[in-house]
Amino acid sequence: MEWILLAIIGLVAGTLGSLMGLGGGIIVVPALIILSGYLAILQGVTPQVAVGTSLLIMIFTGLSSTLAYLKQKTVDLRSALIFFGGSGPGALVGVYFNSGIDTKIFLIIFGSFIIFISFVLMIRKHLKPLKLTKRGIKREYINEIGDTIEYGYHPALALSIAFFVGLCSGLFGIGGGSIMVPAMILLFGFPPHRAIATSMFMIFLSAILSSVTHIALGNVNWLYALALVPGAWFGGVLGATINQKLKSDTVVNILRIFLVIIGVRLIFQGLF
Repeated sequence: MEWILLAIIGLVAGTLGSLMGLGGGIIVVPALIILSGYLAILQGVTPQVAVGTSLLIMIFTGLSSTLAYLKQKTVDLRSALIFFGGSGPGALVGVYFNSGIDTKIFLIIFGSFIIFISFVLMIRKHLKPLKLTKRGIKREYINEIGDTIEYGYHPALALSIAFFVGLCSGLFGIGGGSIMVPAMILLFGFPPHRAIATSMFMIFLSAILSSVTHIALGNVNWLYALALVPGAWFGGVLGATINQKLKSDTVVNILRIFLVIIGVRLIFQGLF
């Protein structure tokens, strides 16, 4: 019964992570830590093991959802690879700090920032994306109603944000989409569906890099991973399917709700 519960956690994490481009670690990490006090099979789980195992699970969530989003033609592969140029090194730095950093203050600040981003998304239609210079990268996307939307970004700014995203991913095992998706929507003008799909591909790549490092450090519990992976895989496909059926404004509103939940959870973790 306890193993079935882990499979369900994987399914929920994979579905929500894929739907919102968050990766799913925001569900897996606290679930493993909280349930360690109630389930015999999870006794003795450390934050490092929870994070390492979560990142391994995100490889499968990221891969399954990316394959589904590729079929929908919503992934911006070029942008994802550029962002990975920042998130990859950031993930390695995050893993390094994970082993001994006192994260309580950081969690409170980070959680507050995530909640702030949620409220900024509320007024996003009154904000204009950053203006591009000649060195900016311009992209186009045809949305669900056939309109062509132009968006773009400055490579230096994109790499800087992606580095911070990767650092948070390696440090907390949360995927980083909670920062990258709002940044893509608010700063770079990405359509919501495009931002989420692109975020999942970037998360997939970053999760491979950071999870390999966690494996080398012995921070992955393979039995937990075996129980979580099947649900995470199917959840990744399910989340992408649900995402396709939602309107852009609905996607953003759901994202805002999840950002508030994530922010509160991080603050709570930092305080207690």
